[in-house]
Amino acid sequence: MYCHRVYLSDMQVVVEIPDEFAGVLAPVGEDAARLLLEDHTAQAYRDGKLTMEQVKQILNLPTRMHVDPFLLKYGIFDYTSRDLDEDLANLRRLTP
Repeated sequence: MYCHRVYLSDMQVVVEIPDEFAGVLAPVGEDAARLLLEDHTAQAYRDGKLTMEQVKQILNLPTRMHVDPFLLKYGIFDYTSRDLDEDLANLRRLTP
């Protein structure tokens, strides 16, 4: 059965992490909630579930220019094989 919910405000999720793992998942001084949000957002983008604009909104980043460094931190490059082919063709055309 599929259930669709509409949230009229921000959704909050409570995650209980056993003490022995808390330090591994969120080192001392790190914001565990923010780390989990960023990890999940990066994975959703990698899976094609989110756009760059949605990533910006979820993480409350000031501009889309801030999304690229965030994605790079997770090893996500918005660079397709077609982009590579075009760059190589341009390079061949420009070099003697």
